[in-house]
Amino acid sequence: EGREDLQVNRLEAQMWIKPDIQKTDVDFSEILNAIQEIAKDVNIFFDELEGVNSPSKDDDSLLHHGNLTSTSDDASRLEVVGEEVPDKNKANGLYFRDGKCRIDYILVYRKSNPQTEKREVFERNIRAEGLQMEKESSLTNSDIIFVKLHAPWEVLGKYAELMNVRMPFRRKIYYLHRRYKFMNRIEKQISRFRGWLPRKPMKLDKETLPDLEENDCYTAPFSQQRIHHFIIHNKDTFFNNATRSRIVHHILQRVKYEEGKNKIGLNRLLSNGSYEAAFPLHEGSYRSKNSIRTHGAENHRHLLYECWASWGVWYKYQPLDLVRRYFGEKIGLYFAWLGWYTGMLFPAAFIGLFVFLYGVTTLNHCQVSKEVCEATDIIMCPICDKYCPFMRLSDSCIYAKVTHLFDNGATVFFAVFMAVWATVFLEFWKRRRAVIAYDWDLIDWEEEEEEIRPQFEAKYSKKERMNPISGKPEPYQAFADKCSRLIVSASGIFFMICVVIAAVFGIVIYRVVTVSTFAAFKWALIRNNSQVATTGTAVCINFCIIMLLNVLYEKVALFLTNLEQPRTESEWENSFTLKMFLFQFVNLNSSTFYIAFFLGRFTGHPGAYLRLINRWRLEECHPSGCLIDLCMQMGIIMVLKQIWNNFMELGYPLIQNWWTRRKLRQEYGTQRKTGFPQWEKDYNLQPMNAYGLFDEYLEMILQFGFTTIFVAAFPLAPLLALVNNIIEIRLDAYKFVTQWRRPLASRAKDIGIWYGILEGIGILSVITNAFVIAVTSDFIPRLVYAYKYGPCAGQGEAGQKCMVGYVNASLSVFLVSDFENRSEPTSNGSEFSGSPLKYCRYRDYRDPPHSPVPYGYTLQFWHVLAARLAFIIVFEHLVFCIKHLISYLIPDLPKDLRDRMRREKYLIQEMMYEAELERLQKERKERKKNGRSYHNEWP
Repeated sequence: EGREDLQVNRLEAQMWIKPDIQKTDVDFSEILNAIQEIAKDVNIFFDELEGVNSPSKDDDSLLHHGNLTSTSDDASRLEVVGEEVPDKNKANGLYFRDGKCRIDYILVYRKSNPQTEKREVFERNIRAEGLQMEKESSLTNSDIIFVKLHAPWEVLGKYAELMNVRMPFRRKIYYLHRRYKFMNRIEKQISRFRGWLPRKPMKLDKETLPDLEENDCYTAPFSQQRIHHFIIHNKDTFFNNATRSRIVHHILQRVKYEEGKNKIGLNRLLSNGSYEAAFPLHEGSYRSKNSIRTHGAENHRHLLYECWASWGVWYKYQPLDLVRRYFGEKIGLYFAWLGWYTGMLFPAAFIGLFVFLYGVTTLNHCQVSKEVCEATDIIMCPICDKYCPFMRLSDSCIYAKVTHLFDNGATVFFAVFMAVWATVFLEFWKRRRAVIAYDWDLIDWEEEEEEIRPQFEAKYSKKERMNPISGKPEPYQAFADKCSRLIVSASGIFFMICVVIAAVFGIVIYRVVTVSTFAAFKWALIRNNSQVATTGTAVCINFCIIMLLNVLYEKVALFLTNLEQPRTESEWENSFTLKMFLFQFVNLNSSTFYIAFFLGRFTGHPGAYLRLINRWRLEECHPSGCLIDLCMQMGIIMVLKQIWNNFMELGYPLIQNWWTRRKLRQEYGTQRKTGFPQWEKDYNLQPMNAYGLFDEYLEMILQFGFTTIFVAAFPLAPLLALVNNIIEIRLDAYKFVTQWRRPLASRAKDIGIWYGILEGIGILSVITNAFVIAVTSDFIPRLVYAYKYGPCAGQGEAGQKCMVGYVNASLSVFLVSDFENRSEPTSNGSEFSGSPLKYCRYRDYRDPPHSPVPYGYTLQFWHVLAARLAFIIVFEHLVFCIKHLISYLIPDLPKDLRDRMRREKYLIQEMMYEAELERLQKERKERKKNGRSYHNEWP
């Protein structure tokens, strides 16, 4: 009854005020606003009474299947009499029942959920904050209730000022530096020349795809007192949808749901199951019957799909401003970083492809591969016990040629280039991030004081201390407790790394056992290529183990992070990120490290092989070297992991969403499904994963490690990464736009802890590439032979003619009769010369069997070892000096950006002063006009 009387009085007040407006100069709009404010307070009061006295605390008795029911001030009751409700806004599912109040946030719960009292208090406090609310039951399940929230202009203005949301207040005036006439003429000639060139195909067509950029305006923190300074064409669109949702989420995080100090916030209600989901709405469908080029975009989501997520624009630049406006700065920064990384991969991929093609073109002129292919009279010792036969060195001709494709004269240059490239990439990303932060108003943005995690509060609620920032008491974790938990967590990390090493040890045993099995295989193809078959199958098994252990590592990292009890969500996220990266990095690269630096290094020599547990003979490298094994390991792991990641990122959500749509079609038909409101469609999409952008960043960071750490052994790694990233950008865009619910737009200044991890990988890559060139490849032994032992010794030359005889000099001689009983092959080698073999050759620098010290190291071995150590030291110091020099020479902030920031600060102060001066002058004129002038006024 109180509601009905209030409504009648409100309408009577409107009808009474309207006819008399023409008769008087009094502004009755203020009276009407005051009446509405009083009505709102009365509504809140009655809502509280209903919440206390109503038997159904969630008002579910008022809900009908698919019908709208308002639980707040119904905006339609405030309409001016005779005004029509926009039917279009009603139909698109983005507005309340009145067609005017835009839905800013959606909460979802089930009526069968027992947490009704908490929800009732929470929703009552939401209305007390000024948010408007409507409820509606699901069309597919009457147990599911959607709560639609709308923030009026007054609420948006109030909290935008509290949150320091920066809004536009004046269009930018660009300052052009003074140019000399000569420079102006050159620029004119260049621009005239560019007119003859075709348009850049990678740029987005802004004529056919409008609204790709925000208005280029100066911004300032929003202030209701200075609202006349800001550019406000329409109050409904002044705050974009992402900002509105962020403001509503900010409110929901600070609303109480129960009496108590810590009974506050939406996150806690989501964690205890009071609400099933909470998300902002997508802006309609991403598809349209009409072409975007003829009819324009239906909404920002449709525009993003057409100019960003569609496969037809894979070669175009990303519309980062539009991504930021729709998804927020944090997701925008991820795609900006991914696009920058992909763009920087172009020179690395080009140089890597050049190194590979250089190996192809010089293949026929390579003296080493020629000698291997022509060495029909050199018989190599068996590479395994008993079943492996003697073999001609010429049988490995193909492998020698393939090795030359990756291990040639340009490899060292490429390794230095990639080490410098990693530094340049990071330094220029800092500059690019500074430009983005300036364009997106993130320069002066500081993160708010984070809330304490509920788990931390529950654990340490008994012990409190004063927060030095807020001045309020908060739970406190003792230093001894924190240290003990960190020690336990570190022990768990060490144990899991030991598990990885054990898995690698198992792969090593598999390789040792199966090489003999494949050597005795019935099929000649496998028998003749037993070592390649062993490597290929071991890599595939290793990949399966990596995928299985990753699942285990995620659970262990989650357990250890929760055991540490981080205080805030950012601390929890950083701790979890570091553990997951460490686990997955070690898991992914441990077998690669084994092949690069341990395979074939500690095997002993024929007649005195080193064995595992005195049983299994350690695996030897192929006669052409171990680099071919490392290339196979990197190529297979990199390709398989990228395919698997892309499937899990897009294929899994696609299958889940397809299954949901299939069930809806079976139950309600195709026509009924197309008529679902937007909140119903978004609810049926997949939520963004619980760790946010963690999986996306982790995938790219691990790829960055693969691209830089062992790039000297696999120059095509940057090319594979480039192709994958071009696909990855569109896959991620398609996933965000079409397959996931719209994530909350959140702000961030940079990529966080990932930048430090990238710097660590860059440093590690210098060390590993130095060891790959010095230890794994044959670059140093060939260099030592050319300058010290070859035909050009002492002449200072190192061409192909200086490599004559290198293969024979790199092989040692073994007396077949010196074989151990368990290593003696079943064949005596009579198939080569018609009589049993007396000698065979193996890769090493050792004395012959009849020397004073049989099978001792030769002087050439010590020369090669010294050269390898010297190369590692010189390479590392040279590259690190270049990296630090580049870091010093490249400033983090571009000079033109620094000047723009200073000038903008100056112009903003001038504009604010002029605007304030203009306002005071207007007030003075109004006072003079009304006959209320005063003396000694300023200005």
